[in-house]
Amino acid sequence: MSNHQRFAEGEDPIRRYDYEDAVVFAADLGHVGDADVDVVDGTAIVVVGDQQYEFDVPAGDAQAFIKNGVVTIEVRP
Repeated sequence: MSNHQRFAEGEDPIRRYDYEDAVVFAADLGHVGDADVDVVDGTAIVVVGDQQYEFDVPAGDAQAFIKNGVVTIEVRP
């Protein structure tokens, strides 16, 4: 099963890393074509093709991006 399938089926491919100055979430979607990520009001929204996935992130200043199929969200309090 690919990481994209686990993400789509609700399994937890998202890893959380807690640092002194930030919390970082990362998920490897594998090879995806059209994908986008954004954070709105404490919710990360990942759009892959015509499917959308959401998960909660802590409050704070969030930056989100996708590079080489890896979704990264960094939240600073």
